[in-house]
Amino acid sequence: MPRRFFCVRLSAAALAIFCIVLTARAFGQKSADPQPVPLPPPVSAPLDQPYAGTISLGVDLTNVNDRVLNVHETIPVKPGEMILLYPQWLPGNHSPSNPVGNLAGLVVKANGERIPWLRDPVNMWAFHVDVPKAASALDLNFQYLAPLRPQQGRISTRIADLTWNSVLLYPAGYFARRIQFAPELTLPEGWKFATALDVKSQSGNLVQFKDVPLNTLIDSPLYAGINYKRVDLSTGADNPVYLDVFADKPEQLEITPEELQFHKNLVIQAQKLFNSHHYDHYDFLFSLSDTVGGKGLEHHQSSEDGTRANYFTDWAAGVSGRALLPHEYTHSWNGKFRRPADLWTANFNEPMRNSLLWVYEGLTDYYGNVLTARSGMRTLEQARDEIAGIAASFEISPGRTWRSLDDTTNQPIISAHFSAPEFWPSWQRSFDYYPESDLVWLDADTKIRELSNGQKSLDDFAKLFYGIDNRSYVTVTYTLEDLVKALNTVQPYDWAEFFQTRVYQVEPQVPENGITRGGYRLVYNDNEPDWMKHMDQSRGTGFSTSIGFTVSGEGGPNGDGNGARGMITNVVWDSPAFKAGVTPEMELEAVNDHAFSVANLREAILFAEKNAAPIKLLLKRENEFLTVNVDYHGGLRYPHLERVESVPDRLDAILAPVQ
Repeated sequence: MPRRFFCVRLSAAALAIFCIVLTARAFGQKSADPQPVPLPPPVSAPLDQPYAGTISLGVDLTNVNDRVLNVHETIPVKPGEMILLYPQWLPGNHSPSNPVGNLAGLVVKANGERIPWLRDPVNMWAFHVDVPKAASALDLNFQYLAPLRPQQGRISTRIADLTWNSVLLYPAGYFARRIQFAPELTLPEGWKFATALDVKSQSGNLVQFKDVPLNTLIDSPLYAGINYKRVDLSTGADNPVYLDVFADKPEQLEITPEELQFHKNLVIQAQKLFNSHHYDHYDFLFSLSDTVGGKGLEHHQSSEDGTRANYFTDWAAGVSGRALLPHEYTHSWNGKFRRPADLWTANFNEPMRNSLLWVYEGLTDYYGNVLTARSGMRTLEQARDEIAGIAASFEISPGRTWRSLDDTTNQPIISAHFSAPEFWPSWQRSFDYYPESDLVWLDADTKIRELSNGQKSLDDFAKLFYGIDNRSYVTVTYTLEDLVKALNTVQPYDWAEFFQTRVYQVEPQVPENGITRGGYRLVYNDNEPDWMKHMDQSRGTGFSTSIGFTVSGEGGPNGDGNGARGMITNVVWDSPAFKAGVTPEMELEAVNDHAFSVANLREAILFAEKNAAPIKLLLKRENEFLTVNVDYHGGLRYPHLERVESVPDRLDAILAPVQ
């Protein structure tokens, strides 16, 4: 018995040693490292050559209840392999943001027989099709599934914004301008429409448009709806401009003579600024709605514009949003006719580069605000308050200590790839190339006026740079060098260094030289501007320059009645509220033990200005309640511009209408 046990133990030990040796040998052998699977060939680069034949595109818009657009497309083809592209990079969005996931039900047929398609394994916007022999055309059927919430997708049972980039596929390998389309649209019963496209014929609800290149088609969206009015803003027969208004209700279409004149003044002042136009006719496609979300997107001969339903019926409430139409109209010159060279692409699937968005969008924002004042849409005081608000927003934004203005031009692409919301824009910097560029270009404008003793201004640059090739709408690209050269032609100065320090370097100092050189200084006090008192509190009331956050009043943060009253929509980084623990997405329930209202919060801030007690806030985040004490005693701090009499009033000269 003992011997047998010994043998068993020996056998177990030997087996263990044998296993160890095998394992050691196995791990000691060198195995081949894994190698990546080769990527498929990239989609063919586009060539500047015509595509054979015209693509027929039919869109059925009648199912607005389900937000479903039915599409039929016939594409002339030759047998063999081909790639169809869904537009990816969208001008104006400056990003790969076209939602290919909303394309559904794709069926491809040739000679009446269904043929397979295969999505590219790398490029999700590319579809491979093997065209069979004897086939001369492909028939495509699919749906575009717009978001059910019209605030997100801009289609409701009363108004629809049709963007052609959502409802077509096109052949790879060609410049967009060399692919011809024959579009047609079926409207819901009783609906009207407006677009920059030229109509070929209309029979009932079926509208056929004249053949058009792909780049022009995508650049020519269409608005449709039940309640519609077309307003003529033209300054002459050779410059037709229309305001195509679509509204939730008929009464929202009514416009007073004074309001009409403001919009006509916009066209007049823009023509005087640029001394040219680059369209056959221009259409402001304008939705007034509390159901369809707001929008501002530029096109060469039109713009997609959307704002609150009471735009005309409560004119006093809309001062802050008045620059929408001037901004988008300016884009017809800056961004569409003249465009940064690296933002122009051969088709809609070639990557864009945004290095000059501080010109494309930033200079447009500046001109847009100037035209808003010159047209009378804002008074001089309101226009100065807007500039004060921009400067104040950067005085409290520490993001300028780590991120340059130039780097923010990458934000559209960053946001498209990483769709998480930006909770801390004052630190992340987000889309600062819009408002900060207002200050940079005001600095440039006042510098030109100072150096030339008032004989020259940025208006002269506008005529020189954008006023070429009158009535042509063939895009002319430009580089930073072209920009600097044109500015030096207007007024010699070291403009390259001017932009280097303000745009390309990290610069904590807010660029307020345009304000001071313009004859003003930025000040703060407790006096709320009268026009702010008429604003819709449901869209957010700002206490950013004081306690450090923005909060919605009645109706929710989106103004649609669906959000929570008292929602904290923005908190300034390092502000008193931030340091106390307030974050975005909290709901403000009470202020100093009284139920929250905008008025109560304002009173609490004013009370704290004169005593040492902190401001007590009761907050809710999800199901958790918490109380924080904000140690702030600086008052409301509304920003204003105060006149400095020792400096010429260049700012008011900039904002005054050109005679």
